[in-house]
Amino acid sequence: MTSHERVVLWVAILASFVAFLDGSIVNVALPAIASDLGGGLALQQWVLDGYLLTLGSLILVAGALSDAYGRVRVLRTGLLLFGAASLLCAMAPSGPVLVVARLLQGAAAALLVPSSLALITSTFKEEPRARAIGLWTGWTGTAFIVGPLLGGVLVDTIGWRWVFGINVVPIAATMALLARLHDPAHGTGGAHVDIPGALLAALGLAGTVFALIMQGTLGWNSPLVLVPFVAGLVCLAGFIWWQARAKHPMMPLGLFRIRNFGVGNLATASIYAGLSLGMFIIPIFLQEVAGFSALAAGLATLPLTIMSLSFSALFGTLAGKHGPRLFMALGPLLAGCGFLLMLTSREPLDYWWQILPGVVLFGLGLSVTVAPLTAAVLGSIAADRSGIGSAINNAVARVAGLVSVAATGTIVGATLDYASFHRVLLVTAALLFAGSAISAIGIRNLPVPAPPVAPEAAAACHDRNVNGGTKP
Repeated sequence: MTSHERVVLWVAILASFVAFLDGSIVNVALPAIASDLGGGLALQQWVLDGYLLTLGSLILVAGALSDAYGRVRVLRTGLLLFGAASLLCAMAPSGPVLVVARLLQGAAAALLVPSSLALITSTFKEEPRARAIGLWTGWTGTAFIVGPLLGGVLVDTIGWRWVFGINVVPIAATMALLARLHDPAHGTGGAHVDIPGALLAALGLAGTVFALIMQGTLGWNSPLVLVPFVAGLVCLAGFIWWQARAKHPMMPLGLFRIRNFGVGNLATASIYAGLSLGMFIIPIFLQEVAGFSALAAGLATLPLTIMSLSFSALFGTLAGKHGPRLFMALGPLLAGCGFLLMLTSREPLDYWWQILPGVVLFGLGLSVTVAPLTAAVLGSIAADRSGIGSAINNAVARVAGLVSVAATGTIVGATLDYASFHRVLLVTAALLFAGSAISAIGIRNLPVPAPPVAPEAAAACHDRNVNGGTKP
């Protein structure tokens, strides 16, 4: 590996690491944020969903932006925007300011991961590229382990604001390395950015998410809820209409006619809606109802992350030999049973017997699901379309999580307690079981070996695999 390649690799790792870290560190800080700024569950939903809203809306066009304006330029813009948004989060005097800052963070994060992978792809040749992407995946995967622990320590010692302020350190290091890199004198050319599609998607998601969150306090009869909801649905319908007619759509609808791609993304929506909902509520419940510290809440879900990182590759290999259908049906079923096990939780909470067994079974189910799901979706399409295929699958997972978190208030009701926690667990399990059924009925094991999946395409799904879609 040349010195130039080493700089490229470390830039890609650090740029993605900061986005991954922000995705895994925030959940444990949500109760402290609401306690300091007020706003209750609605603010906690917005802090998470504001990030996912802009991220999910823009991630499909981020690759085109990178091709059009250059990887280094887009990365530099993303890092500067992410750093500024992180500082605004850290200094936010009120909940609305924090939500605006999180919207900016999500927009910046949408630029970081695709551009990081594109930088590796354009720099390394085929064999070294696979190794470089493996290193990128391994190093950035540590963010999912470090995040909850670091977040818990920061919240319990110097305060939740440092959960965002800590981002400045890796950003500064990345910017210093990035100064040594330059885009080619001439871009790739021919890149097309679907601006109407991005706007329709953003407005559609914004309207529906706003309505889902605010109806808990205003009710569905309020014009402030009903009008954004209807407008959002109209924009989403307009987005589908535009994608069917646009010359260069951000989401080619023809891919969904391929059975495993269409069914796999439908399963992805159900599975990741459940994962995001469950992973959102557990840390909040443990802190606000069971009285755990932020660090203890972060440690409580650590087995999930470790199991997913440890066993996903094993089940990916097994799925390659035996086909993905069994694993995509069994994995969500196990994960859903894990949430049902947590229904044994009673006051006073006994974590070791009432929560940990469910978390472990959930982690096992997630490990069984993730790699086979990625392989089924990307292996069903031609290799030269795996890039857009992975982007679509990633966006589907994020949007599903965005909507499920927005609906949390409807499920919880007025007060988060053991009874409302159990309702969320039941809904989460139902979503996972639905994903299992969709996979069992709809997924087909290919009679011939699937076309090879480019390492960068599979890696593009990595950032949301072990964090339930709440990661950038």
